[in-house]
Amino acid sequence: MTPDKVLEHPAKVLSDAQRRFYFEHGYLHLDGFVSGDWLDRLWAVTDRFIEDSRKCAATNDVFDLEPAHTADSPRLRRLNHPVTQDPVLEEFGLRGPIVDLAEDLLGPNVKFHHSKLNFKWSGGGEEVKWHQDIQFWPHSNYSPLTIGVYMEDVDDEMGPMGVIPGSHEEELFDLYGDDGQWVGAIHDRDLPKVRLGDVVWLKGPRGSVTVHNCRMVHGSMPNNSSRSRPLLLHTYAAADAVTLFPGIVDNIPLSNSVIRGEAARWAEFDPRPCLIPPDWSKGYTSIFALQQEEKAA
Repeated sequence: MTPDKVLEHPAKVLSDAQRRFYFEHGYLHLDGFVSGDWLDRLWAVTDRFIEDSRKCAATNDVFDLEPAHTADSPRLRRLNHPVTQDPVLEEFGLRGPIVDLAEDLLGPNVKFHHSKLNFKWSGGGEEVKWHQDIQFWPHSNYSPLTIGVYMEDVDDEMGPMGVIPGSHEEELFDLYGDDGQWVGAIHDRDLPKVRLGDVVWLKGPRGSVTVHNCRMVHGSMPNNSSRSRPLLLHTYAAADAVTLFPGIVDNIPLSNSVIRGEAARWAEFDPRPCLIPPDWSKGYTSIFALQQEEKAA
């Protein structure tokens, strides 16, 4: 659904000015969008998973762990597919307040694609190099967007996400390395094309949300603070956006399910090309492992 058609539908939580800002600049940042009650519920579940991770010696289907992770000093990079891991996380991701936000930007028919909880652990939690999302999981159009929830206050020291406003309407970059292997990051030789001087660092209090379009150039620095920076992420798409190629989430329950409105009868195609990713059915770890050149399990 095109932005003009989306704007024909009344908004639930955003103003038309905010919707137009998103369509023009490719991102939104909303302070304190998620209530304290929801944050308390999310944290109760998250603390339990952190405790469970102490039993794990290596990355598995549930946890993506930093190499320095130990039982005594857990260092999580990611909780994989949180919507499938706990009823509270499922309720939040499929029926919670951020789904209203997604509907305001995608139109009345909304498809859930995937979720993840990135931790960016304290004391040097890993950077995420500049990249775009859609090359990892191409769709027939560029409606997919990702909504992030800051579960803690996020300041400069904690490695907030940075976005390049307007880059969603600019070049889509090749995320393969010179050796033909997928690296999941923009090559150094292409970085001069990225307007890094225009970066906006999305800081904010706990409960703030970020929204970025699937073509948006974004990344984040290491977390050099003494506090972890958990960021709960959910990706949604308009129902008329059809997933292409063997996908990262093909075998994940609930992925690609319509959670608002109804299934599309017609697919919408954007004429702009998209990079073809590797065949993820052979295995996928995470963007952290790819960018740090770790081998898939």
